[in-house]
Amino acid sequence: MISLDEALGHVLDGCAPLAPASLPLDQVGGCVLAESVVAAEAVPPFANSAMDGYAVRSVDVAGAEPGRPVRLRVVATVLAGQPAGVPLSEGEAVRLMTGAPVPPGADAVVMVERSTIDGDHVLLDDPVASGRNVRPAGDDIAAGQQVLDAGTVLTAAHLGVLASVGVRGPLVVPRPSVGVLSTGDELVDAERELRPGEIRESNRPTLVAALRGFGIDATDLGTVPDDADRIRGAVVEAAGRFDAVVTSGGVSMGDVDLVKVVLGEIADMRWMQVAIRPAKPFAFGVRDGTPIFGLPGNPVSSLVSLSVLALPGLRARAGRPDLHLPRVPARLTGPVDVHGDRTAFLRVSVRWDGTGFEASPVGAQGSHQLAATAGANGLAVIDGGSTLAAGHEVTVALMRDPFGP
Repeated sequence: MISLDEALGHVLDGCAPLAPASLPLDQVGGCVLAESVVAAEAVPPFANSAMDGYAVRSVDVAGAEPGRPVRLRVVATVLAGQPAGVPLSEGEAVRLMTGAPVPPGADAVVMVERSTIDGDHVLLDDPVASGRNVRPAGDDIAAGQQVLDAGTVLTAAHLGVLASVGVRGPLVVPRPSVGVLSTGDELVDAERELRPGEIRESNRPTLVAALRGFGIDATDLGTVPDDADRIRGAVVEAAGRFDAVVTSGGVSMGDVDLVKVVLGEIADMRWMQVAIRPAKPFAFGVRDGTPIFGLPGNPVSSLVSLSVLALPGLRARAGRPDLHLPRVPARLTGPVDVHGDRTAFLRVSVRWDGTGFEASPVGAQGSHQLAATAGANGLAVIDGGSTLAAGHEVTVALMRDPFGP
């Protein structure tokens, strides 16, 4: 067997980042910015009103107070998107809507709640100071300011920043596209009665959904029967079409599965026995620059292998600085006994109890027992041979947001 670190090192050596590309904003969420972004213009580009109200010269309302308002003549109304209009003179006010440009000569805005209309005049009882309720030009971003660094993983707010400075096609490392396929005559996708020796295919739907949950663009390529030519054709086509390929099954040392034979012929593969539990068997290789991940066939092993071994490689393809699942400390809610010398990735349900995270093993921990794993949102990382009591703190790799659904 080899260590997890050795297996990961081999994966990362074969997973080069994708070439940067300029993509539209609606396609770059979760992508890594390939170059820093400098604002070519200020945000906002002009002084504007922070609320509905009246633009004034602060000296004109200095003596205003409740019960003794100042009376100013309303000379215009300016909406958001309209030009500021003529300069404001002594004794005048301009009606503004939120976001409307503040006219020249005005230096403050009195909110509409502190006003009373009197014909073509307005009564204002708020002695606003200069700058009150006005958003100056460049208040958010100054022209020439570096607003985002290369290497930033773009979130919703980042996309808003890019849009606000007029960058509609940022240069990013694209999210990798991944083709996921299963092989085996025994696998059944259809809703029909099983024949002797058949099982229902569950790995592919699990893996595709998990990849999408991790922010990876995954495509379900279906099940390929046990035919060398068809397996070869499916994998070769997938490797030419996608940025990475994921298969499940046929990677154990004792397997005589055709997947092993075919992958060995078409790619530079390495068949590994990794010192972890579950997911000991794992294969990785590259065909013409496209990484191929061979995951074990047991459903829980396949999911753990994807989360612990394949995901770091796929994130490296995406140029991500955070290769691994986020990890948090958590207290065990019950005792745990890990036999053997392999590091265990115990499936646990993680919740916040108000002071910290609690981790509860989800019950059955067999590599084939997917039903129990469905209740897990994390993997507790525990050294082999450990006997831990309830309350012991462990490290948990989060597969899902513990505060989410």
